Amino acid sequence: MFGPIYAKPGSSKKNLTGSWRTGLKPKFLQKECVGCNLCLIICPEVCVVGEEKNTFQTNYDYCKGCGNCAEICPKQDIVMIEE
Repeated sequence: MFGPIYAKPGSSKKNLTGSWRTGLKPKFLQKECVGCNLCLIICPEVCVVGEEKNTFQTNYDYCKGCGNCAEICPKQDIVMIEE
């Protein structure tokens, strides 16, 4: 008989999943950003961080390179570049 598997809260921070990236990574150009925060909302790994108003960065330790942030950006201020 198997029981439930539990993980301690916050234990996923140790699993740096960025090494699974697709070969592309987002680059925030920070020229036309209007601060809509859509990149923050759409990121499935929650690796887009806002440092200052309209200034976003990607935590590449966790980014998988899905490109959702670049796809949803209304100003095309995020581009996908090769590793």
